[in-house]
Amino acid sequence: MKFIDKTIAWFSPSTALRREHSRARLSLLQRFTNSGYSHNGASRKKKSMQGWNSTSRSPQEDVGKNLNLLRERSRDLYMGGGLATSAIKKNQSNVLGSGLELKCQLNYRMLGLTPEQAKEWEERTEFEFKLWAESKVDNTGLNDFYDAQRIMLTGWLLNGDSLSVTKYADRPEGMNPYRLRLHLIEADRLNTPTSVSPYSSGVFGVTDFALTEYIELPNGGKIQNGVETDENGKVVAFWISNRYPNSLLPTRKTIEWARVEAYNPISGLPNVLFVMDQERAEQYRGVPYLSPVIEQLKQISRYTEAEIVAAIINSFFTAFITTGGNKNDLPFGDSISEEDQLNLTPEERLASYEMGPGTMNVLGPGESVTFGDPKHPISGFETFTKAMAQLVGAALDIPYEMLLGVFNSSYSASRAALLQAWRPFRDRRDWFAHDFCQPVYETWLFEAVATGRIQAPGFFADPIRRKLWSQAIWIGPSPGQIDPTKEVQAAVLRINNGFSTHERETAELTGMDWDTNIEVLKREREALQGLPQSATKPSNEGGENKNGAQA
Repeated sequence: MKFIDKTIAWFSPSTALRREHSRARLSLLQRFTNSGYSHNGASRKKKSMQGWNSTSRSPQEDVGKNLNLLRERSRDLYMGGGLATSAIKKNQSNVLGSGLELKCQLNYRMLGLTPEQAKEWEERTEFEFKLWAESKVDNTGLNDFYDAQRIMLTGWLLNGDSLSVTKYADRPEGMNPYRLRLHLIEADRLNTPTSVSPYSSGVFGVTDFALTEYIELPNGGKIQNGVETDENGKVVAFWISNRYPNSLLPTRKTIEWARVEAYNPISGLPNVLFVMDQERAEQYRGVPYLSPVIEQLKQISRYTEAEIVAAIINSFFTAFITTGGNKNDLPFGDSISEEDQLNLTPEERLASYEMGPGTMNVLGPGESVTFGDPKHPISGFETFTKAMAQLVGAALDIPYEMLLGVFNSSYSASRAALLQAWRPFRDRRDWFAHDFCQPVYETWLFEAVATGRIQAPGFFADPIRRKLWSQAIWIGPSPGQIDPTKEVQAAVLRINNGFSTHERETAELTGMDWDTNIEVLKREREALQGLPQSATKPSNEGGENKNGAQA
């Protein structure tokens, strides 16, 4: 470097001076900029960081352009079983169970009602809602509201988001007096059209099938992966195709898109119920739940399959006979049934060998077989898979005990794992109820009040009263108890000290409704009072007598 500088200075002193000034400025700039994170996580000089090349751009680029591949891999892992399936199933069973149940929660004081009037209204509304919810309310005519919950939650977990379009039937059907219907749509069908002309029609067909993720509209808005926003970034509409973009099913229809406005301009109710767990600002499509651990889950799956195959091969006792003459047409002592053999021609079969229990193959002249000793399955298989389950569970916010369904530790450790798992389960339940169940209930209640089946004075006149009439909570499955006696005793202490209520503890312990339990217990006590005294007391035959002696 000094030789080059001297040469440049000899021929061009001004150039040499500029180079010296540039190096001085660079050195000064580095002294100011190389501070804080530049010496740690943002360092480009440390050897451990030099090979770490990463880029991050807008949510549209980081998320939107990778969604199709993430969905495909997420579904493949789920359909292949293992930890991925367990993670999805654990969320299904603990977040929803058989479905979240409506529990109306009126603020009767603000509505000017007595407690008795509020209780009567809640019971009538819950019964009416169940009348609709237990009917076939989806577009296929196969699922009720509780089935729709499971489909929507599973769609979010597998695909990153799921959506349902609210529709109304032409007339009530069967025993269902309500016209509200839910059209469940998978995330793949929410995509950006190839063209937006004619834009005003809302529905159009195209012949050039080359999907894009991003379109800028003449009005300043954008369409990003099927979600249309205005110039301020507010979601105003969704673009839904009439078929799956990657489907290979034969059809005469050209792909078309329908533009569905996000909200009904008259009622203010959502036309589309869009369920997504947003991670970044201005992110309009969700990421599959398994995305952070897709690579680890695939590697675990490959490792498990390799160990299974190795164990099966090691269990085979296969003999090979070397002969100096021509090979026989059929292997000697063939133990593999005909339906399990490879579908080969006679010529191909002569050149192939099969392994199986007690199989004997005849080798040709000069052929020999050498077996390695792989020592499968390895002794550390269980330890390794357990460690990987811990890493996957940490990323998915599920303790590995819950992920594997194994609680072999002490009571305290097992309870701690259960409580840790139920924090995210409750969060997802509250979020799902807020994004799907509650909007569905409010849409149903709008129709129920409009048709006169439910009386709610001031519902349409005052938005505050409309909100008050719509207040509700959603009850799901309880966490269960590792030691029921201790759990019940703790619940009693919380109630007695005012830390909780009978209603909350009943829902937490059993998933049931405390008010309903009281009514049932009251009827049971009244029924027991009418029975003979001997029928209400347990028999003492074969037990202890009054003096404590064995009878």
